[in-house]
Amino acid sequence: MATTVAPVNLGHFTDRRIYLRSSPARGGGALSIRLLLHSPAHPSRPGVAARWMASAATTVVASVVEETETETTVPREQVEAIRSLNGWVEENMLPLLTPVDALPWARWLRGWTAEENRHGDLLNRYLYLTGRVDMRQVEVTIHHLLRNGMVRTYVEMLVPKSPYHSLIYGAFQERATFISHGHTARLAARHGDGTLARICGVIAADERRHEAGYTMASAKLFDVDPDGMVRALAHVMRGKVTMPGLLMSDGHGDGGSDLFGRFSAVAQRAGVYTASDYGDLVEHFVRRWRVADLDAGLSGEGRRAQEYVCALAPKIRRMEELAQRRAARGEPGMARFSWIFDRPVVLG
Repeated sequence: MATTVAPVNLGHFTDRRIYLRSSPARGGGALSIRLLLHSPAHPSRPGVAARWMASAATTVVASVVEETETETTVPREQVEAIRSLNGWVEENMLPLLTPVDALPWARWLRGWTAEENRHGDLLNRYLYLTGRVDMRQVEVTIHHLLRNGMVRTYVEMLVPKSPYHSLIYGAFQERATFISHGHTARLAARHGDGTLARICGVIAADERRHEAGYTMASAKLFDVDPDGMVRALAHVMRGKVTMPGLLMSDGHGDGGSDLFGRFSAVAQRAGVYTASDYGDLVEHFVRRWRVADLDAGLSGEGRRAQEYVCALAPKIRRMEELAQRRAARGEPGMARFSWIFDRPVVLG
């Protein structure tokens, strides 16, 4: 799907249309997203941003910035994942990534990478054209995230060098992004930003298809090797499914090392992505992969992994209830984000 931006002069306003041309293979036409900008307004001017901020919740804008940064850096995860697999990758993965390879899995991987890259491009263009954020700070954060790498997120899911971990993590991550983009779309619509709602809705639909790919591949592996897969699932769950933005930094203050933590608190409060969503996520995949029904072929370690995974969702929900009670007793904190000109945002 190609993305182009076409400006048209309308006196004091600039009409910018973002055209999303879908692939002919998917039978799509073109989605035109129209943004009206006051022509003298430069996106980096705080006064302009303040006027635009009045039309949408600050937390929604902060969420879109974080989603832009993680979507932009997702293709890098593929490289990090490949490097972590050492010898296994030379035999199994590299052949799938060559441009001439027509194997279905190879085509799917390349298509997934291309679509994730497109998501980042679209959100980045939206943020620039609306003038709601400090684009310099957005780009600084993306730079730091790419430089810091994915070592503590995606690659950790692959230890000890099992491709099962990669597929399971992929299924969880794609469903989590489907949920967060969907929530952002609804929040944007509630605050009157139909353009952003439509953008996030389109991206959420893509993420849902990506989730289906990883989920079906994992389901087949549960049929073939139930013991290996349930142990891999428990390994991923014990490591926790963290998003690629964990190491994001905007270079401010202490280097922005707690930036992801602050954003997560905002996302929790705004309902973009919550601990409750994570509990639902675990329950969904336990049910989808029929983990509780696994019996034949499980080793002692496999059965212990099965028990751990099946009991996890209720534990997550209990922890969420305790956290909500503690939060209700205390005063909410505040945080400032350089992306939105250091405007204060209430933490969860």
